[in-house]
Amino acid sequence: QVQLVESGGGLVQAGGSLRLSCAASGRTFSSYTMMGWFRQAPGKEREFVAAITPSAFRTYYTDSVKGRFILFKVSAKNTVYLQMNSLTPEDTAVYYCAATTKNGITVANALMYDYWGQGTQVTVSS
Repeated sequence: QVQLVESGGGLVQAGGSLRLSCAASGRTFSSYTMMGWFRQAPGKEREFVAAITPSAFRTYYTDSVKGRFILFKVSAKNTVYLQMNSLTPEDTAVYYCAATTKNGITVANALMYDYWGQGTQVTVSS
């Protein structure tokens, strides 16, 4: 049974940092073709944040987080991390980890992902 477990959310002041973790189990880590982070703010649609290919180690970011967020993996721990720096109130949302085994996906399309975590709340105060 595949499980994605997020952790690391919390309350931080604007300009601060948080590191989110997504621990994957139930499948070989390298069997995922893509692992990503999405977020959903109250009253808004879920949006793509960042993604990484576990095997090829390519990363993708939405424009609003480029230069502030860093996505990386530790294969030995079957875990991907989202380091979030220079946070702003606009980053406030529930952050979800997602994974897929599909090939040739559109990275930012949530429908392409097969597995989802339960979400972790990130709140940035001004």
